[in-house]
Amino acid sequence: MVSEFMLQQTPVSRVLQPWQQWIERWPTPTALAEAPSGEAVRAWGRLGYPRRALRLHRAATAIRDDHDGHVPDDYAALRALPGVGDYTAAAIASFAFGQRHIVLDTNVRRVQTRIALGVEFPHTSATAAERVLAEDFLPSRAERAAAWAVASMELGALVCTARTPDCDVCPVRTECSWHRAGRPSWDGPPRVGQRYHGTDRQCRGALLSVLRSADAPVAEDELLVAWPDQRQAERARDTLLADGLMIMDADGCSLPR
Repeated sequence: MVSEFMLQQTPVSRVLQPWQQWIERWPTPTALAEAPSGEAVRAWGRLGYPRRALRLHRAATAIRDDHDGHVPDDYAALRALPGVGDYTAAAIASFAFGQRHIVLDTNVRRVQTRIALGVEFPHTSATAAERVLAEDFLPSRAERAAAWAVASMELGALVCTARTPDCDVCPVRTECSWHRAGRPSWDGPPRVGQRYHGTDRQCRGALLSVLRSADAPVAEDELLVAWPDQRQAERARDTLLADGLMIMDADGCSLPR
């Protein structure tokens, strides 16, 4: 569950060390729930999208209070936890409990689109048609379905990659419509990566970095000078407050307690 939260919009290479440190510090949901939520934000470090840390803390609290401290194995119960959407619930149920669920991440979508449709890339976001296709690929037996979920994800991450697919070592290249068609280039809308430098996301990260490294509340003016654009820094401060990622009181600014 921790790895699934951390891996949302974040590559595995960036998650490995924070995940290990997190599990060593909070080996159970109850251990995390009993820590201040601000410590979860602090331990999240530079993984990005720090609201995930708060959601994971809230989920751990719900698991402690409503499930006797054990991560539930039921999809509906998982889906009801704070911060757990369709994909995360399916991934936990499949990877942790060996159940049959459609686990449709970007890598899996790319694999099935190339194999079945002969197209280099899937749509920007998952479609109903892709879910139908994923159901067609999914074995009927739960244990084989869980193995397929892992295998297809690894295939997309390590072999059938977005930029440099290694078709020569692909175990399903003879079944792949895209490979048989000569690997035609993408002719859809331009694929544009997300910009980070100078964005509000980067600004929020700069302010949070100050709070994470502080042992005591930080004066507001000291916090805002962490970013050169005063107006953007104030906007970032306001969104951090609205998201519950920081608090301001008479003592200054700090992570939630």
